[in-house]
Amino acid sequence: QVQLVESGGGLVQPGGSLRLSCVNSGSIFSVDVMGWYRQAPGKQRELVAVIDSGMTTNYADSVKGRFTISTNAKNTVYLQMNSLKPEDTAVYYCHMATYGVDDYWGQGTQVTVSS
Repeated sequence: QVQLVESGGGLVQPGGSLRLSCVNSGSIFSVDVMGWYRQAPGKQRELVAVIDSGMTTNYADSVKGRFTISTNAKNTVYLQMNSLKPEDTAVYYCHMATYGVDDYWGQGTQVTVSS
């Protein structure tokens, strides 16, 4: 079975950086899109960044210029987060999907930005 394993979350001060990683340990299919979502307390889960098989990226307006999504393999996706703000505090979820077939979610990793 497919399992997405996330790492890299933690506590960081405003202006700091974190790098999230997500590895698909059991892929037996071609991944069309990889992305990161986040959910803050009292908020809806929102898209943070996505990257597709053509390496096209899209970002939420709130993170443009600060976050970078990348992948170095079809089973691994990263989110580099710079210039972090308190409003970035949330649980971050990795997501991978094969269109029309299936999609998978990581367990979530907590990112807390606080002084």
